[in-house]
Amino acid sequence: MSKKTMREAINDALHLEMERDPSVIVIGEDVAGGAGGTSGQRDVAGGVFGLTKGLYTKFGELRVIDTPISESAIIGAANGAALAGLRPVAEIMFCDFVGVCFDQILNQAAKFRYMFNGANAPLVIRMTMGAGRSAAAQHSQSLHGLLSSIPGLKVVVPSNAYDAKGLLLQAIRDNDPVIFMEHKMLYNDACEVPDGDYAIPFGEGVLVREGEHATVVASGQMVKIAQGAVDKLAAEGIRCDLIDPRTTSPLDEELILESVRETGRLIVVDEGTPRCGLAADIAALVARRGFASLRAPVVTVTPPHSPIPFARELEAAWLPDAARVEQGIRSALAH
Repeated sequence: MSKKTMREAINDALHLEMERDPSVIVIGEDVAGGAGGTSGQRDVAGGVFGLTKGLYTKFGELRVIDTPISESAIIGAANGAALAGLRPVAEIMFCDFVGVCFDQILNQAAKFRYMFNGANAPLVIRMTMGAGRSAAAQHSQSLHGLLSSIPGLKVVVPSNAYDAKGLLLQAIRDNDPVIFMEHKMLYNDACEVPDGDYAIPFGEGVLVREGEHATVVASGQMVKIAQGAVDKLAAEGIRCDLIDPRTTSPLDEELILESVRETGRLIVVDEGTPRCGLAADIAALVARRGFASLRAPVVTVTPPHSPIPFARELEAAWLPDAARVEQGIRSALAH
């Protein structure tokens, strides 16, 4: 086992699965890496974030397909490829651009099994999410809550390199459409990742930290943020369960409810919108199915209900941080 960044782990998963299964293709803007310098050499960068480097050289242009700048064309082609027996991994770069191809996702891919007599639609749509790079309101959103609300889609939000590789392998092998959301601020974070093949089942969250005083639920980059707050409070004797759901659809409801039954308090940390978002959904879940266990009101730690500012100082104020998570935990414990 070696230490790998999330970028390397995702690249590793793509290489492994394309070697194992010749029906897997990769499609999107610049996935072949573009041409570098005056030599015209392909596969120089591996896409805008370097995730697909090496695939074009190894598997060729019939399996690593560069497209025009058209998300509708990318997802439309991937939808058709999935129905025709291939396993496309489509990339639309930023989740913000999902609006351009939303009909292909909402009304087509998510409904194929129901419209076409149980037909398989083994499609993965990779996209980045999240703020932190001062990329402004159209390149910084976290739309996992919006996509999780669509029946027929599975939504994956890894928080570390180990999970990213195992979940991506599982996603490519799944026979239903999977939205795979990668937080751009986690690409350089590294941890121990097996070199070989392993898959992480969907709908199984993980207990990152264990404690008896409160339950903290977070996903994506917010796991890292919440972990800082939980570890700081542990030094004071305040111990919290920290749960990473890993997939938001399906959601590991039982893990969350079981933890709240033990702790009696829930703090949900999420980078998505506070209105009709993941934090609100998990809060409603516990209020509906675990109300008798609660000893305090549910606390949600989210950004404000506003577009994401471009200015670095305003973006930092907009994003939840460890101090706000700590404040949320102390607020729940005050009751």
